[in-house]
Amino acid sequence: MLDHVSIAASDMQAAEAFYDAVMAALGVEKVGRDAVWIGYGRRCDASQPHLTYLAIQKGGPPAGDHARHWCFKAPSRAAVDAFHRAGLASGGRDDGPPGLRPAYHPHYYAAFLTDPEGNRVEAVCHAAP
Repeated sequence: MLDHVSIAASDMQAAEAFYDAVMAALGVEKVGRDAVWIGYGRRCDASQPHLTYLAIQKGGPPAGDHARHWCFKAPSRAAVDAFHRAGLASGGRDDGPPGLRPAYHPHYYAAFLTDPEGNRVEAVCHAAP
């Protein structure tokens, strides 16, 4: 459903360490950076409309509203676990350990983190084991 997403961060160095780690755990490549931007994934075009892109952009910290969060698709439950471990090791805080969330559906396997800025991020695998 999403084409691209931008997340604001005031500390680009901390954001880069965190998102480099969690995106690598999900198999998403870093595509560039400068002083006010870090990019992951690929922008879509007419020949590849299925692609998704994430930008981390210099900005203020979030208001702390947990109703706002970003969820990244994971290719496996192991990738969800790796996302969580990588995030914790790179300055993130636990906001829900890896595990099933059967209230969504029987195979919803997810983990939640808060990034160094306070943004809530999630990784989910919908596949049966």
